[in-house]
Amino acid sequence: MAEAPHAGPVVEFKNVSKTFGTYKACIDISLRIERGEFFSLLGPSGCGKTTTLRLIAGFEEPDVNGGEIRIDGEFVNKKRPYERQLGMVFQNYALFPHLSVERNIAFGLEMRATPKTEVPGRVERAMKMVRLDPGLFARRKPAQLSGGQRQRVALARALVLEPRILLLDEPLGALDLKLRKEMQLELKHLNKELGMTFVFVTHDQEEALTMSDRIAVMSNSRIAQLGTPAEIYECPRTPFVARFIGESNFFEGRCRGRTAAGWQVDGEGSTFEIPHHPSLTDGAAVRIAVRPEWLDVFRPDAVPAGENALPGTVREVIYLGETLHVLVRVGEREVAVAVRNEGQLTRPLTFKAGDPVAVAWMRDDCQVLEADA
Repeated sequence: MAEAPHAGPVVEFKNVSKTFGTYKACIDISLRIERGEFFSLLGPSGCGKTTTLRLIAGFEEPDVNGGEIRIDGEFVNKKRPYERQLGMVFQNYALFPHLSVERNIAFGLEMRATPKTEVPGRVERAMKMVRLDPGLFARRKPAQLSGGQRQRVALARALVLEPRILLLDEPLGALDLKLRKEMQLELKHLNKELGMTFVFVTHDQEEALTMSDRIAVMSNSRIAQLGTPAEIYECPRTPFVARFIGESNFFEGRCRGRTAAGWQVDGEGSTFEIPHHPSLTDGAAVRIAVRPEWLDVFRPDAVPAGENALPGTVREVIYLGETLHVLVRVGEREVAVAVRNEGQLTRPLTFKAGDPVAVAWMRDDCQVLEADA
């Protein structure tokens, strides 16, 4: 009888740290990755995301007394990569140029001494899984394939081993934009179809939002925020997260008193209202983020009742096709307002550079930010 899967998370980090010399690559990382989840590690270069992936893979070990890594509940700090039943897809694909597609895919099976009678069937199934026709591609060499086809071979080579977790280290970075978007949807579909846990490293915010069930945003070797794409985008916890995921406008002020639904804030040459937040007290400095698409721009005398409003002057209107960005000078800062394009040839936007306006938003459309770690 097959062993029942562990009931808890498939991957768990408990206060994991990793140091190279004097450089702290990961600091006190704690996370749980659930079975079948598409989990992304997102952040800029040097933030610790690839080191975190390599710690899962077993290519790196945590520091001495540097926390615990568990896979299916088992302590694996000292286990070798081949003992962890993982598959990995690298950014450069790492295909053997002298081997055919089918031999590349079969390589891992041969290293594991899989019975020769099983290999052809498993290779064929893996190729069909990634939509590569075995009749057309099995005997081709990597040099005879497009970038997208090489990426699929690398994916099939990992999947043919039937891993419990698939690790993907920026595997779409070398593809052109159109193909990258197609492969994003294919990987997401494959994750759901197979029910396999995917752990995906990327620096591309849109890629992470498109594909992930949850995202760990990393900064300065730590997790800055962990949550669903909607939680990360709509409720950024720190200025770094608000800047790194999409665009944000920042406003600052000082709390001057509570209201029934939030706080009154003095700042930016006016007064505005923000939601309740547990860190706020009377007189406290506060910083908020508001997405451009959650702002509106009005004539100064036409702001709807109940909305926050700051006076400004239109600096420029940028045509982006689907939207227009109205750049407004508010005090010493520039604020971007995203306006839906309703057709500039038939219903053109009436604002132009130099017009006095008010930038407005609803109280609940702003996010109170904590300080960056």
